[in-house]
Amino acid sequence: MLLAAGGAVGFASKGIFAKYLYARGMSFETLVALRSALSLPFMWAWVLWLRGWGSIRAGSARAIAGAAFAGLACYCFGALIDFYALTLLPASVERVVLFSYPAMIVLAGMLLGRGTPSARVLIAIALTYTGIFLTVGGFDASLLRSNFNGTILVLICAATFAFYFLVSERYVGTLGSQQFALYAMTAAGIALNLLFTVRIGWHNIHMAAPDWTLMAGLVIFATVLPMFMSAEGVRRIGAQRSALAGTIGPIATMVLATALLGERLHGIQLAGSALIIIGILVLELKRAGRASETAA
Repeated sequence: MLLAAGGAVGFASKGIFAKYLYARGMSFETLVALRSALSLPFMWAWVLWLRGWGSIRAGSARAIAGAAFAGLACYCFGALIDFYALTLLPASVERVVLFSYPAMIVLAGMLLGRGTPSARVLIAIALTYTGIFLTVGGFDASLLRSNFNGTILVLICAATFAFYFLVSERYVGTLGSQQFALYAMTAAGIALNLLFTVRIGWHNIHMAAPDWTLMAGLVIFATVLPMFMSAEGVRRIGAQRSALAGTIGPIATMVLATALLGERLHGIQLAGSALIIIGILVLELKRAGRASETAA
């Protein structure tokens, strides 16, 4: 449980590093491209060490294409709009709104004909979206207006997260979770590299030592290590309990943003954040209970 929670806290620090880099003049496009380029070698080394080259080459073309498409949606398009949203929103608000993706997975399941959710799940979804409304300003018109555009972008990013998980459910049994993630991140990395080359060009990156230090923190402590810790957490305690541990992420971002960035959320925003976290817990506990029934 500690590994999964540690991974969630690491991911939660993403917005903090991004805010510091933005304050030093880095564009969101440069940040996303560099983060992908520097993280990908670690991902390849990890999967090769765990599975070997043969497992990477194994898998149908259809499954690999599915993983690549999910990666383009989530790790390329989703990452770009999420980091752009961080230029518009407080880090704590971005993280809380991003955690609407479990509710989106449930709603997508309804649309795909997986049955009508129970009353408990519907209440959890209602709590989640009521919480989002309150977190971004609620009935405070000026606060709601200032957060509106960024919130829409984060919700789109959350939808790409949900899409990624739905696609992974279909192909992870064929490829394996690590290989699926590797194909997804590699496709996204190639796309981001090409996009950045065309739009800005790598030769136009000029970074001082503090910039590289912050970027190293973003890559190591907010991307690579959390990825490894979360994966190990899933291996040790299962996906459901790891997901429950992950709900500490929004809380961790709030604490870090308050301590390091001086962000302060209004009382109604804190209430909204609490509703979102409660909604997530209800959804994940439901999944955990269903998994236990299946195992029994």
